[in-house]
Amino acid sequence: MSSYVRDILSRYDLDNLSIATLASHSSLQIVHGAKKEGFRTLLVVTDDRLWFYRQFRHLVDDFVVVKRWSELCSEDVIEALRKRNSIFVPHGSFIEYVGIECATRLPIPIFGLRSLFPVEADQHAKMRLLGSAGIPIPRVYSVDEEPGGLVIVKLPGAKGGRGYFIASSKGEIVQGLRKLLDEGVVRSVDGVMVQEYLVGVTAYFHYFYSPVLDRLEITGADIRYESDVDGLRRIPVKKLLELGLEPTFTVVGNIPVVLRESIMPVVMDYGARFVEATKTQLPPGVIGPFCLEAVIGRDTGVRVFEFSGRIVAGTNLYIDGSPYTYLYWDEPMSVGRRISREVKLALERGVLEKVVT
Repeated sequence: MSSYVRDILSRYDLDNLSIATLASHSSLQIVHGAKKEGFRTLLVVTDDRLWFYRQFRHLVDDFVVVKRWSELCSEDVIEALRKRNSIFVPHGSFIEYVGIECATRLPIPIFGLRSLFPVEADQHAKMRLLGSAGIPIPRVYSVDEEPGGLVIVKLPGAKGGRGYFIASSKGEIVQGLRKLLDEGVVRSVDGVMVQEYLVGVTAYFHYFYSPVLDRLEITGADIRYESDVDGLRRIPVKKLLELGLEPTFTVVGNIPVVLRESIMPVVMDYGARFVEATKTQLPPGVIGPFCLEAVIGRDTGVRVFEFSGRIVAGTNLYIDGSPYTYLYWDEPMSVGRRISREVKLALERGVLEKVVT
């Protein structure tokens, strides 16, 4: 924990903490869990969304209203957050909405590993971290390299799959990127990743690492429904080719999945490897929720193509707890509630500095 975060905490009333987040993504789950654990709650919300979140006034004690997400780092918003003794919980929309500069320098205690943000914003850095952990990953090609088969081209940052496309040659990669540039989806090809396309079932494994308990927990799993790649599969391949339709990968929802138990040791091993890699390269290491995004092949082999270092939207499926969280807690335990439970445990043991950065 940095000295300035420690200084902020020293001026907080720790008996009256607020759990704060942006009003988006998994925010309702986060504030619901915080209320279950006895904390006050706060949402930073844009004025055009306030009408919606006011419908959940029983879950939200305070609103801080902004016109643009970038105002999160303004003096007025920071003062409002500090006045309410806020611990800020980042979620999957955080960096995309406020920008990497605001995310990393926000002068509010953040639940989680702040130094992981720049890695998450860089597709290539993400793959290097996964590879260094000894986790099986797909091959990565340079933009000007001829791929050895089918590839998926990914844009930098957390865009929910928007703009991703499939290609099978250097020419198709160049053509696809030129189209995205012309449409203004990207401003440059810097940070674009060309990754081997893995065939199999996509599965997203949810974890929680507890620095207080020194324990890795699996909290759930999901499959993402992507428009319109999942919708197009209802049309015969021959017809798709005739119509010239190409799939896109924008995530529109999540589907719950319970993993085959024989796969679980592999899933837990990969999670443990990820935790250890972050402890070595980004001390003190990952804090709280993270997700490994993988493909399970026909031989049930698991290869990880991406990760998220924060709470993911697939956890919204389990606000009343998942089959896995019941195994640890024997009570309804969403990831949102698990975050606040970790803060409560840290407070009780006098080790709050272990869970905020």
